Amino acid sequence: AKLWSAASGECLRSLGGHQNGVNSAAFSPDGQEVLTASDDRTAKLWSAASGECLRSLGGHQNGVNSAAFSPDGQEVLTASDDRTAKLWSAA
Repeated sequence: AKLWSAASGECLRSLGGHQNGVNSAAFSPDGQEVLTASDDRTAKLWSAASGECLRSLGGHQNGVNSAAFSPDGQEVLTASDDRTAKLWSAA
């Protein structure tokens, strides 16, 4: 996944670490973190400022199609081709 400047179109950061395609990406409500979902069966939490992977959320048996933060940013919900949704702590 890549973070882009909306104003200039410049790539600000590359978030490398998934072993397969990335299906979705979203900012946390406070804008400090980025959440990605991948066909590699993981979701990852990243620092928006540094691009560092803060946490890898593994446990799905198939690719993760989407991931979203709760409105307060304290939890993450993932949905997978394995026919499950999982709720994770974002802390």
